[in-house]
Amino acid sequence: MPTSARPDLRNLAIIAHVDHGKTTLVDAMLWQSGTFRDNEEVNERVMDSIDLEREKGITIMAKNTAVQYGDVLINIVDTPGHADFGGEVERTLKLVDGVLLLVDASEGPLPQTRFVLRKALDAGLPPIVVINKIDRADARISEVLDEVYDLFIDLDASEEQLEFPVLFAIARDGVCRTEPDGDGTTLQPLFEEILKTVPAPTHDPEHPLQLLVTTLDYDDYVGRLAIGRVVQGEIVRGQRAVRCGADAIGEPTESEPVKIVKLFGYQGLARVPIESAGPGEIVAVAGVEHVAIGDTLADEEDPRPLPRIRVDEPTLAMEFTINSSPMAGTEGKHVTSSKLRERLQRETWTNVSIRVEEGPDGRGFL
Repeated sequence: MPTSARPDLRNLAIIAHVDHGKTTLVDAMLWQSGTFRDNEEVNERVMDSIDLEREKGITIMAKNTAVQYGDVLINIVDTPGHADFGGEVERTLKLVDGVLLLVDASEGPLPQTRFVLRKALDAGLPPIVVINKIDRADARISEVLDEVYDLFIDLDASEEQLEFPVLFAIARDGVCRTEPDGDGTTLQPLFEEILKTVPAPTHDPEHPLQLLVTTLDYDDYVGRLAIGRVVQGEIVRGQRAVRCGADAIGEPTESEPVKIVKLFGYQGLARVPIESAGPGEIVAVAGVEHVAIGDTLADEEDPRPLPRIRVDEPTLAMEFTINSSPMAGTEGKHVTSSKLRERLQRETWTNVSIRVEEGPDGRGFL
């Protein structure tokens, strides 16, 4: 099978334990790539855009952004580092060709680092290791690096994966170096290492369209959005395609014809309308109403579904029912069941781990 590469593109996931500085590092990469104007007002931790993420100070949903470095567009996926959201991490690894493992210079690799790194190594993704917060008073850089090597060996990393490049950073200050005591003051060594280590996406020029849906989103103007990577072929706004889906137990079903109403790419933090996208690009597609995680958007004449992504079933059940206490109806802005149904339904548009059913006798929700 003939293959071609996209040297103008790189897809990278950043993985680490919670609070090791992933989102802060992405902030610095966005600033230094010229994504923001000097006079632009931008919140700290810009990738944590959900209210609950800002309240808790952690990343919950995997999100992607794009930075332009020279002639290369680098798609960056900022993934959750908290164990409760591991399913988000697994799906995002389908989008990328390499991973950046961020480790705190004092705490070292922690349990969630092990979980996510195992998934990345099993997928054969080349790693870049960045030791962050090297300015901490309790930093123990050499010991932490030894712990990282031990972790890689324990996870049966290949010889190629064990030869990972190591960089040293102070993400808060936008500094990255090849040595802990170097004189670097920018993230240029990191950008250069990404271009060197993360392979460019490859594809078969003769292959028909295949787009694997890994994430769902919702827009008030265009409805449900299917976000995924163009694995093969080209997707064009307005074209006809087919959705290769599955039934309730995950078995393949017949293809459903769809139309690509809108197509969006990523530029910095913004989702921007585009006319077409080629292999390796991460895009959002509007117009596919019944899409689900793991579906393939394929060529209308020659549909070839990709292997499905399995989404874990919910592990906790909760019943919302009528409030029968003496204080019923005395507080809260929306206290009616119709408002509750509307709110829960809106959550299912983007959160694939949630199921909402009518409660017994039609009273409340499960």
